[in-house]
Amino acid sequence: MKNRNLARLIVVAIVLGIALGGLLHAQLDAESAKTVAGYLGLVTDVFLRLIKMVIAPLVLATLIAGVASMSDSGAVGRIGFKAITWFLLASIVSLSIGLVLANLFQPGVGLNLVHLETVSATQVGLNTGGFNLPTFLTHVFPRSIIEAMGNNEVLQIVVFSLFFGSALAFVKGRGKSSIMEMLEELAQVMFRITDYVMFIAPLAVFAAIAATITVHGLGMVGSFGKLIVQFYLGLALLWALIAGVAFLALGQRAKRLLRLMREPVLLAFSTASSEAAYPKTIAALDTFGSPKRINSFVLPLGYSFNLDGSMMYQAFIVLFIAQAYNIDMSFSHQIMVLLTLLVISKGTAGVARGSLVVLAAGLPMIGLPEAGLLLVLAVDPILDMGRTATNVLGCGVAAAVIGDGADGDPEVEPVGTQQPA
Repeated sequence: MKNRNLARLIVVAIVLGIALGGLLHAQLDAESAKTVAGYLGLVTDVFLRLIKMVIAPLVLATLIAGVASMSDSGAVGRIGFKAITWFLLASIVSLSIGLVLANLFQPGVGLNLVHLETVSATQVGLNTGGFNLPTFLTHVFPRSIIEAMGNNEVLQIVVFSLFFGSALAFVKGRGKSSIMEMLEELAQVMFRITDYVMFIAPLAVFAAIAATITVHGLGMVGSFGKLIVQFYLGLALLWALIAGVAFLALGQRAKRLLRLMREPVLLAFSTASSEAAYPKTIAALDTFGSPKRINSFVLPLGYSFNLDGSMMYQAFIVLFIAQAYNIDMSFSHQIMVLLTLLVISKGTAGVARGSLVVLAAGLPMIGLPEAGLLLVLAVDPILDMGRTATNVLGCGVAAAVIGDGADGDPEVEPVGTQQPA
């Protein structure tokens, strides 16, 4: 299926999903709506399972091959340093935009809520029990690569791949290694499987949108319209900033990159899953001409640490909750919020509903009631779509810009040496 046709079909699926969901919500009672949405959700669940089936072997194959191709270990260090620097700066900028816009728009002002009830994270379906620094640090390192792949623990797969790739580079330096050929062939097989899975992507998108609207209805957009519009204006500003950085770094080639990123971004938006967009993001970067070894190294790290949309969401919602409860937050308090979110958000790699978990863990730290989570749970599916699409766009641009900056590195193949897929 050609990329342009798939993108168009996804847009059509979104429109049809909204129409069907609105119709079902109007005709069904609450219990029946949940039942029908559950059946619709089966299609999306199957699609996401098939995508997750591809991700672990794809990350493993591409990342090991990429690291092994950098025979100079210093090249890995230089690229890793550039990536971490980018991720840190991007996180600070995204958090800052969220804080500035929340102060400007004042989305929670006027709600005048009183903090009487006590609501814990577990009461709203969020598990923060293992959300602490020691647990995160030990969780980064896999006990078994089989277990890591079985659970789609991308960060653990990255750690194993770094070790394996470095060892393979040493062995390869002593003579020809057939493992590299096997890894490259495995990656190509995974891309082909992705093409097969993508045939049902429009159907999965249709089902996902229809299921959400069937349960919540279009009315939730009206009830939380102010918050949704202001949040998406913030995302638009963040997108403009990301695109601006791409043009500064890549020149007019940024137009082609953004055009290629359209399909994975649409997939991420409509399914609210960055995993669903991962194979297509890798393919888009390869088609753009970004070095494969850079893509396979930077993108998995970005999926764990470079979550631009989630960063902005967390800062924006924290101030929304404070305003809703009439809790005044001074400038110094907001700086503390920024630093707190900057640190704890890096522990959400592989955590289900990571952005909400960060909020659940962070609200008590900064003196805000956890009951504020109830304000955003109903509308979170709509916000999640936007922040997930932004995460994917940010990761794709980061990989392309870092890959372009590697042109002068003798250990990295230059941009543009690959043939479009």
